[in-house]
Amino acid sequence: MIKVSDRLEHVHSDIRGPLYLEALRMESEGTSVLKLNTGNPGRFGFQLPNSVRQALALHIDEAVPYCDVRGMSAARNVICTYHIGRGLQGIMPNDVFICNGVSEAASMAMDALVGTGDEVLLPSPCYSLWSNNTYLSGGKAVFYRCDPEDNWNPDIEDMKRKITDRTKAILVINPNNPTGAVYSHETLMQIADIARQNHLVLLADEIYDRLVMDGLRHESLGALAPDVPCITFNGLSKSHIICGFRCGWMVFSGPKGELEDVKNGVMKLASMRLCGNALTQLVIPAALVDSESTREMLIPGGRLYEQRKATCEGLDKIDGVSYIENKAAFYLFPKIEKEKFDFKDAEDFSMKFLHEYHVLVIPGNGFDWDEDLRFRIVMLPEPAVLSKAMNDLKHFLNHHRV
Repeated sequence: MIKVSDRLEHVHSDIRGPLYLEALRMESEGTSVLKLNTGNPGRFGFQLPNSVRQALALHIDEAVPYCDVRGMSAARNVICTYHIGRGLQGIMPNDVFICNGVSEAASMAMDALVGTGDEVLLPSPCYSLWSNNTYLSGGKAVFYRCDPEDNWNPDIEDMKRKITDRTKAILVINPNNPTGAVYSHETLMQIADIARQNHLVLLADEIYDRLVMDGLRHESLGALAPDVPCITFNGLSKSHIICGFRCGWMVFSGPKGELEDVKNGVMKLASMRLCGNALTQLVIPAALVDSESTREMLIPGGRLYEQRKATCEGLDKIDGVSYIENKAAFYLFPKIEKEKFDFKDAEDFSMKFLHEYHVLVIPGNGFDWDEDLRFRIVMLPEPAVLSKAMNDLKHFLNHHRV
């Protein structure tokens, strides 16, 4: 048998891993499964905005040929303007690379930045896209703790302890997946200071920056640290309900020339794949000036707001479950008091919940979190569906009490 590459040794994709495959098997046998495993709004009745639909229809012929490997000029211009408005300084359209989703942008950036043995500080819990790309680039993932007792803000002292002479970069996912946290100004400034003192690159995954609730304001990390090399990642998949369009980008900022070699490396990788999907780039200018369709989801009466309310109200009725209410995105990362139930671990809980009540959730260890028993809920179905799912969870847990 031919052996697989050793760089896949630590790669895991639990969101579409064994639990997901088991859910597909169950569906193939006629069992209906409620999939709360992946943030895919279009699967739950969310519609793309008319601004996006019209832009695609009016400009479709422009996407027939290859475009610039960095992305269409009109789209990069608007992305640049958007991030200047968010506070990034000194950036130009050529600092922008449009990719097939943030997934491709992360892969390109990590391949260009991380060498064999280089260490990257990643949050725990962490969206596995980032840890997986660290492994694939030949780097070492080093996890700093995010503190549930501090609204999931990163533990700054733990981050400092994890830095070595091999540390190359710090990843900050804010707003956060899987917790839905929005980090405080003080925390972000402290992270920037750590990067500044240790000459590290900041990697800022900010794809949920437009999905912030409760009157909070998201602050862009690169804007808070204009003197620190930073790569900011963003896209339209969630805010404009077009996950399948694979429309994301990265923006290089910081001291002039500091990231030039890395940016040239990304240029080589972008050239290898010729260009990003040109069809989806057509909608970027229209989408980034259409904030109203996104805002409508986040206020009382809006779907994301009401879905969070239904989920939290359901969890409030369950003894042995606690959570920190998300302030952005559509994820919740509840804790189950393990000593009250007969589950061996989070995977055992998730598999039994799937088999017994046909609800698919992802265990906490799928996000590199092993401190206690947690799982991620994707709050995208209609409120009534989520209320029923939380009621099912209540009955399920009652059957497993010790």
